[in-house]
Amino acid sequence: MAGGSHERRVRLPAYWYGDAPVPIGARLLSGLYGAVTGLRRSLYLKGWLRRHHPGVPVIVVGNITAGGAGKTPMTIALVERLRAEGRTPGVASRGYGRDGSAPPMWVEGTSDPAQGGDEPVLIAARTGVKVRVDRDRAAAARALVEAGCDVVVCDDGLQHYRLARDIEIEVVDGRRRYGNGQLLPAGPLRELPERAARCDFRVVNISQANVASGVGGGETGFGEWPMRLIADQVQPVLGGRSRKLGAYSGQRVHAVAGIGDPERFFAMLRGFGIAVVPHAFPDHHRYSAADFEFGSQLPVLMTEKDAVKLAGEGEGSFVGDQYFSVPVRTELPEAFWVSLLDKLAALKGR
Repeated sequence: MAGGSHERRVRLPAYWYGDAPVPIGARLLSGLYGAVTGLRRSLYLKGWLRRHHPGVPVIVVGNITAGGAGKTPMTIALVERLRAEGRTPGVASRGYGRDGSAPPMWVEGTSDPAQGGDEPVLIAARTGVKVRVDRDRAAAARALVEAGCDVVVCDDGLQHYRLARDIEIEVVDGRRRYGNGQLLPAGPLRELPERAARCDFRVVNISQANVASGVGGGETGFGEWPMRLIADQVQPVLGGRSRKLGAYSGQRVHAVAGIGDPERFFAMLRGFGIAVVPHAFPDHHRYSAADFEFGSQLPVLMTEKDAVKLAGEGEGSFVGDQYFSVPVRTELPEAFWVSLLDKLAALKGR
């Protein structure tokens, strides 16, 4: 589809985040899903299914909705702050998007995302901390402790009840929130909002770009902490000197996003006055040369999560000098960090 958008590939059900009626089949399956997940959660909480704790503090970063909300940037910011406080954090992840047959592994910034998962590779590349991927997050946590980590950060494990945790951080998409408030598949929720209310911290991704462009998502409520994802640079995917994102103001670019909410990325670019030709792909999408046959030789701007899957393509790759990633940095109020660190310090001696 030369020069066109790929957005139709990732269109969510209209009733998830809109006013369209929910099909009766989806409503029936939603009830079954809620019963099964509720029973499983209850069995763990009552102790009938065993939970495992690695012996060091465990902080879980997650959400109750399907799709992205900003968990990976939150995880990166958390790891960096813990390290700045003298801790030795490690990250446990399931590694969504990697080969199902891939064994548990240590992930580095140069690892193959097909084996390690795109988000774990990004976390390792940005932070340099130990990252362990395993379908069994409790086993990943134990491996991290054995490797010398004194805090385990679990990326996207709010529903992985087998791993006991000390602190839970819910990340909320400030633009989409909880959609129609219904459980999968009738809505986007993996658990009901009452579950989120039991988390220790609720962090809302208010997205600076959404606010600037009028898309919405700039408000936080009582007990919520605002998180802003700030972007002002672009980095060549093949390496080299970064440049200002604002340099593309007034220009047309191909914008590529294979994340939970591609529109968040497109809105951010539009907030800089960039004319976006959007290409939205499914979350964790594995790219091929055909995906980039856009029919025009414009600069290609993509998220960091997408870029890590292209950076190791090697000689003869379809990736050229016009491919750039747009890294983001996370800003949270200092009061949030003080509160979290106080809670972490209070765990000593338990």
